Amino acid sequence: MKFRNVSAVVLTVTAALGMAACSGSSSETSSGASAGSSFEFWSFTGIDAKGSAAEYKAKRPDVEIKLTEVGNAQETAQALTTALAGGKVPDLVLIQGDDLPKFVQQPQNFVDLRTLGADKIKGDYLDWVISQPTAKDGSIIGIPTDVGGMAIAYRADLFKKAGLPTDREEVAKLWPTWDAFIETGKKYTAATGKAFVDNAATSVYSQVVNQGEEKYYDPAGNLVYEQSPQVKAAFDQALKAVAAGITAKQSTFTEGWSAAMKKGDFAVIAAPVWMLGSIRDNAPDTKGEWDIATIPGGSGNWGGSFLAIPKGAKNPKAAWEYIAATQSPQGQLDHFAQARSLPATPSVYKDPKLTSAKDEFFSGASIGTIYTDSLLGLKPFLIGPDSTTIGTEFTNALTNVEQGKGDPAKAWDAAVTNIKAAIGG
Repeated sequence: MKFRNVSAVVLTVTAALGMAACSGSSSETSSGASAGSSFEFWSFTGIDAKGSAAEYKAKRPDVEIKLTEVGNAQETAQALTTALAGGKVPDLVLIQGDDLPKFVQQPQNFVDLRTLGADKIKGDYLDWVISQPTAKDGSIIGIPTDVGGMAIAYRADLFKKAGLPTDREEVAKLWPTWDAFIETGKKYTAATGKAFVDNAATSVYSQVVNQGEEKYYDPAGNLVYEQSPQVKAAFDQALKAVAAGITAKQSTFTEGWSAAMKKGDFAVIAAPVWMLGSIRDNAPDTKGEWDIATIPGGSGNWGGSFLAIPKGAKNPKAAWEYIAATQSPQGQLDHFAQARSLPATPSVYKDPKLTSAKDEFFSGASIGTIYTDSLLGLKPFLIGPDSTTIGTEFTNALTNVEQGKGDPAKAWDAAVTNIKAAIGG
């Protein structure tokens, strides 16, 4: 997701007399929800919370939504932590999946959404997704907004110049495995003299590590990052990409990364579904030159967020009404049509609105099916309270090697040492 500067947006509207007349009451809408309500909503940047709020406001013009985009996902989680410790909490907050576990450990800080109706709708979501905001005592502190199916975005025009296939199905056949992906990169670089992929940390490590059944924690919640075959394999795969000389050494979301994307200095980028918007925003003139192919290994999930209501919220009912409307299967399907946020509600995966969705920026790729197919048969890993910190240290170590500041033979040990210092064990 693309990080932007902190901004605040306030969406307001006065209750329309026509609505009141249709409902027969000045205090209740035709849907039976309370009228004239308002709530404060904290989101992080880059996921079109403004658009989602506007969609809701179109249906509920009596509601005032005070939306603040706090910063990136980690900054929003930190602001929430501070608020829960004694500050003024919002009525509704968006929490990224990797930041969620530390809040699930303290369910007393949130409204148990079962008291508002979550127990009646939890079956709407992928089992492994709704399990993430469920605490040990059974309380549900959040409702899923999306999932992060994975794929690879590639420049078809640059592939053609390199003598490589351009059809997305043929491209996918080039890399059934990550070793084959690197070999394809070597062919591309040899033919063009240019980098194949933007960087190793994001486009290789962060994708490979999100494809396994175990990541930094085992199913019982024990830290296993140092012994995990999946993590070590992902780390080693990224080092192979660096050693092969196929990376542009451009860290994701930096100015250099954006400029290199515009110029075609690399042809491939990791493309979990939320990355598509960043590609459009950073390289708008490349419309129709990109396409999307299946990721090596075929499946995986990277990302997803949850809406929660902090304990102490002034307007929990209004916040819940927003959740129930926008995160229903139909609500998530509608938002996919607007913002390409992949639903966490499998009942819509065969809906024509999703299966027929094509993205002309990406050469008409069938993004609905490409990304939902990447979730089929997935056996997800447990995300723990320090997953974000652990992942950051591993990617930092890989970036240091890529930038010539780290020894590849010592990079793993350096990362593990930094992790232990950061999390205390």
